[in-house]
Amino acid sequence: MSERITTPFGFGSTALEVVEGVDLSGRRAVVTGGASGIGVETVRALAAAGAEVTIAARDVEAGQRVAAAVSASTGNKAVLVAPLELTSQESVKAFASAWDGPLHLLINNAGVMATPLTHTPEGWELQFATNHFGHFTLTLGLFEALRAEGARVVNVSSSGHLSSPVVFDDVHYAHREYDRWQAYGQSKTANILFGVEAGRRWSSDGITMNALMPGGILTALQRHISQEELQARIRLRGGDNPLQLKTPEQGAATTLVLAVSPLVEGRSGLYFEDCNEAVPNEPGMTNGLAAYATDPESASHLWKLSEETLKVQA
Repeated sequence: MSERITTPFGFGSTALEVVEGVDLSGRRAVVTGGASGIGVETVRALAAAGAEVTIAARDVEAGQRVAAAVSASTGNKAVLVAPLELTSQESVKAFASAWDGPLHLLINNAGVMATPLTHTPEGWELQFATNHFGHFTLTLGLFEALRAEGARVVNVSSSGHLSSPVVFDDVHYAHREYDRWQAYGQSKTANILFGVEAGRRWSSDGITMNALMPGGILTALQRHISQEELQARIRLRGGDNPLQLKTPEQGAATTLVLAVSPLVEGRSGLYFEDCNEAVPNEPGMTNGLAAYATDPESASHLWKLSEETLKVQA
């Protein structure tokens, strides 16, 4: 087992602090969900470091407002916007097909949390369809662009993965009782497993993929959760020590560590929290990495299930 990776950054670090002194000139990045929440700060930090950044957003007008604001604050005019609806395979494939040239950084940041039971027209549970299937199709669709230069893919996961492994017998809640937090949890576990199998399949292609927990941040991600339930979960997660919340600037920091740090060069299948590689989760802990989220057999099974369901391959 490799030694745990630690960095000079931590809980209170911001995305801009992580990229200070980093030169991403000539590098191209895509950030899904870059028009809101920590996605905005991810875009801002990448642009500040000189990258060309494409905001992939469902709300193009919101993306354009963010692009204008980021360009004004960083002086980087190469902040672009393109439409992307992760629940629509047609939209995802159109985005990938329209991409031209190399891609050095793909930040799979967009997601939904704790939604009421909803199925897409294909019968897929909404959180799994958005958080995993959409990004799976996008990443495989951009494979040649990523391979052309060697690239890093960063998946925004969550400590919510501790709520559930991927339940392969009934991923889409066709038979079992729906629990929105467990459904969120299995989609976030999928984000981590994706990187485990990508590391096995793509290491010779120079593509790496890692995942992270950004921290507790109050953003539009919580729009399906009442204030009462949110506060109750914050208290529950914190135990005797109330859960500390982060600003969006702090929440984007761990994403940037995985995107730019030389310490993770050539590594895949990692899971970071607070800008450092997470420790294994143990009973009673509300953080850390669940063993099932790095299980090679589960990772392989998820990949094959995703390919068969989505009819996509790299």
